[in-house]
Amino acid sequence: MKILNASGCLDALAASEVARSLDAFVSKTITPLPREGNAPVRIAETEAGMLNSIGLANPGRERFLSDALPRLRGLGVPLWISVGGFTASDYAETCAALEHVTVELNLSCPNVEEAADTAAAIVAACREATQLPLYVKLSPANWDIAEVARAVEAAGADGLSLVNTIRGLKLDDRTLEPVLGRAVGGYSGPALKPIALAAVYACAGAVALPIVAMGGIRTGRDVVEFVAAGACDVALGTVLFADPGAPDRVREELAAEIAALGVASVDNIRGSALANPHPRLEVHAS
Repeated sequence: MKILNASGCLDALAASEVARSLDAFVSKTITPLPREGNAPVRIAETEAGMLNSIGLANPGRERFLSDALPRLRGLGVPLWISVGGFTASDYAETCAALEHVTVELNLSCPNVEEAADTAAAIVAACREATQLPLYVKLSPANWDIAEVARAVEAAGADGLSLVNTIRGLKLDDRTLEPVLGRAVGGYSGPALKPIALAAVYACAGAVALPIVAMGGIRTGRDVVEFVAAGACDVALGTVLFADPGAPDRVREELAAEIAALGVASVDNIRGSALANPHPRLEVHAS
């Protein structure tokens, strides 16, 4: 089982030691043209997490490929490149320009306009453009996320990243006006965990694709629950802002949790929460 970062939650070039503590590093989302992002304020803390309204700020594909990507390769860890856009061709063109990475197709950012094409159409276009592994990042706002998972699986996806943030709003204590410049933003943090857990559970029961789970993961126990729901790997997000040492801590906590469950490996509990898992783990209270 691998521990990654959620896209946008770690600047690997500014915090290289944290990036090297991961099993793979996931970049910020890259779009064909540079984006300045949304107007400030872009970040707001909440009682149980944070809101962000970054708006996919990034240097654009050309500069990323010529400048940032070579420096990221110098980290010596496997790279996942988050790819964004507004049409299927936007995504496909970026995928075609990449080599020796895993691609994460960001189909779920709550802070920009949605792509005009369907998730399946975007995946199909990218599959035609590249043989690189394609993971698809989906939104928890999808009412039937399992149906979307089936569609992208049929279109050629190699895996799923579940989930992105969900829209939220914070009002100023004094003025009662929205804190964020764009009013709403993507909510992440501990309260997202039950939503993300439900999405992983639904998709693991619907498709055979490997799942990278993210959303409120802070502890080894959280990892156990996501793996039981069907995840293969996990990504840490908001927790990295407060605890850069979280990857190593979570690994230690996970080892302790697995030992307490009396199983040899985290793989032994994968899917144990599903209706008809195989094999099924029975955990008895002591």
